[in-house]
Amino acid sequence: MKRRVCLGLIIQVLLCLSLSGCTGDDILEEIPRDFAAVSAEGESLQEDVADERYSGELTAEDCSDTLKITDFLREDSYEYARKCLNDTEQLWYDDIKMILGSYGEKVFLNEAGVNEALDETDIDRIFQYVLNDHPELFYVEGYSYTKYKKGDAITALEFTGTYSMDKETAADRYRVIEAVVSEVLSGLDEGADQYTKVKYVYERIIRDTDYDLSAPDNQNIYSVFVNHRSVCQGYAKAVQYLLNRLGVESALVLGTVDTGEGHAWNLVKIDGSYYYLDATWGDASYRTDESDGTGGTFMPEINYDYLNVTTAELLKTHRLGENCLPMPACVATEANYYFREGALFSGYDKEQMKALFDKAKEQGKSDITVKCADEESYHQVMSALIGNQEIFDYLDDADGKVAYAQNDNQLSLTFWVTNE
Repeated sequence: MKRRVCLGLIIQVLLCLSLSGCTGDDILEEIPRDFAAVSAEGESLQEDVADERYSGELTAEDCSDTLKITDFLREDSYEYARKCLNDTEQLWYDDIKMILGSYGEKVFLNEAGVNEALDETDIDRIFQYVLNDHPELFYVEGYSYTKYKKGDAITALEFTGTYSMDKETAADRYRVIEAVVSEVLSGLDEGADQYTKVKYVYERIIRDTDYDLSAPDNQNIYSVFVNHRSVCQGYAKAVQYLLNRLGVESALVLGTVDTGEGHAWNLVKIDGSYYYLDATWGDASYRTDESDGTGGTFMPEINYDYLNVTTAELLKTHRLGENCLPMPACVATEANYYFREGALFSGYDKEQMKALFDKAKEQGKSDITVKCADEESYHQVMSALIGNQEIFDYLDDADGKVAYAQNDNQLSLTFWVTNE
């Protein structure tokens, strides 16, 4: 790309990063961003050489020539966040995705965005959307951009990704991730329907992963697939990655839970209908602590209260974030775990209860969860199974004893045999 030389003054605003020498003539601001908030720490004045504005479509040649775009980016992402952008914003989305996927630096974003008055605040939003859609960008740490101006008008924006490791290390890690993912997916029967795929991924992620705030790389998929220790965002991105590989639309959702803590989970689309899924809250290693009332005793490994739930069910304990993507109304119940498995009760039905426990016995399950459609049904089931001890009509305690856990928010009861 040719560059014209002009005389002028360049201003560089420095945020938590030292400046290197540069040349140009427009007013230019270079502002790095990462996942933490940053503030201005100083500025410097230098003479520089001006640049032409970037025009035309971004191509692979504009990015790093040492890695191809396809080295990291996958084509099976459903890009839910991208669909929430207008046509011009999608041009910048595609540019940023391509840059990050190729370890790109100093690439001009499509001039159509500048012409449509997109600015640095839009860069930040679109950058986050790219990361929301592409969990395979596990090595991306943040970004910086350079703003070219003539007077008060922005004439061009140049984008640089910042990365937590060099591209050779990322390539090695990606190969390890893919090996693990291939093994995980091999455990699913060919021809499985979408519900079975989602249930399999939910169970597999929970069984293979321990919730651990101190886990390294815990905001990305490497922590789940390789280290098997992560936090909510690692769980959610791993679920998204696997489901997209299986042809099931899944998106990352960011918000909070009833304690006020930040949290991440998934939106999934099964047979044309949307549901929420939270693998973190389905994991006993997350739920079992001194505050859960179990005293550290055995709890079933998987809690199905958060597998394919409606918006109404989710909002009992979760809140969508202020900057969350627009979410569809999740009202369908056909793919809800309890509905699908015959474990959803609209009152105490002995035949349905016996069928549920017989099915669990045939499958070799050591715990059974019953969910109720409303509070009246919940009290009926509790009164019969616990108050009248009819649970022993369905569950053989052998030499042990029957234990149970109740979730008043989700109107569910879980039973298992224990020797403790």
